[in-house]
Amino acid sequence: MRLTGCELRRVKLPLVVAFATAHGVETCRDALLIRVLGRGDDGTEVEGWGECVAMAAPSYTSEYVDGATEVTRRFLLPALAVGAAGVRAADVAALLGSVKGHPMAKAAVEMAVLDAECRLAGRSLGSYLGATRPRVPAGVSVGMITPAEALLEVVAGYLTEGYLRVKLKVIPGWDLEPVRAVRERWPDVMLQVDANGSYTLADLSRLRELDAFELVLIEQPLVEDDLAGHAELARRLRTPICLDESITSARAAADAIARGACSVVNLKAGRVGGYLEAMRVHDVCVGSGTGLWCGGMLETGLGRAANAALAAMPGFSLPGDLSTSARYFTSDIVAPFLLDEGHLAVPTGPGLGVSVLTDVLEEATTSCEWVPLRSPNGSPAP
Repeated sequence: MRLTGCELRRVKLPLVVAFATAHGVETCRDALLIRVLGRGDDGTEVEGWGECVAMAAPSYTSEYVDGATEVTRRFLLPALAVGAAGVRAADVAALLGSVKGHPMAKAAVEMAVLDAECRLAGRSLGSYLGATRPRVPAGVSVGMITPAEALLEVVAGYLTEGYLRVKLKVIPGWDLEPVRAVRERWPDVMLQVDANGSYTLADLSRLRELDAFELVLIEQPLVEDDLAGHAELARRLRTPICLDESITSARAAADAIARGACSVVNLKAGRVGGYLEAMRVHDVCVGSGTGLWCGGMLETGLGRAANAALAAMPGFSLPGDLSTSARYFTSDIVAPFLLDEGHLAVPTGPGLGVSVLTDVLEEATTSCEWVPLRSPNGSPAP
């Protein structure tokens, strides 16, 4: 496939529920979308869409959407242009390898090329990834809501909608009480907690108290680079340890598993640099018998479609953060994803299997820039 150019589009979609970060409260999803244009060997024109999951501020990782836009424009697209005369999705990581870091921006570029490649071949992304299920179980993530009665009301609403698993955000001092309240109300619900690295080994006694609530897992209790600490927790807790931020590649996953730092992995394609690396993480988990589920990053329907395809691979053993479009947006930029008996359907059309709703996209767009793919000497890519 020959790539001819790339469109960098920034969109803002108001969130149904504001999202709290260390740098404030986000009321909109400010996202970078990447659209590549290309041609097949027979001259067939094709487009492909990618979504960068970096947030507005560097609160979850060091990446943020303004920086991702800049690094994509200045460095990633010129690197991609080197192979633009005959690029495959499998080539993208190597082409972008001269740029250090920025996995979320790289993942967006690869996703766009992968979408275009699959569309050109008339093949769904799910088929490309090796998906084996037509639908995937959906879970929901719930923030720190006070008082307890309000939290229970929110959880009740999600369970009524049909979500199969509930995840509660926890930090030291906001953990035992909300977990106890939810568990006492719903003794049989699949319940897990996410600490986002907010604990230390000094909190061991408090974390051990969570064992009483029969949780599916505790996600990322310690900071991302403390594999030794996670291994110690895994030995001392009955609740399974799941790693999220620590899993930055297939190699990192294999290392964490070998050290005994986790028995479950939360896989986010943007965090590991793309869906092809995510496939390799999947294979590491399958080979080691490690539990696996698909995380979410407030994606629009484009990223949600890709995540559904990923989560349909055979190694995914737990419901992921694959909430419906309405969980986040009043209007998504593709036809909304809906729950059916607690599951989301995996798109089966070519590529991502979804089509952008032009009117919604245009209304949400805050900037749009066309970037021709040019070789290093400044001439158009051959």
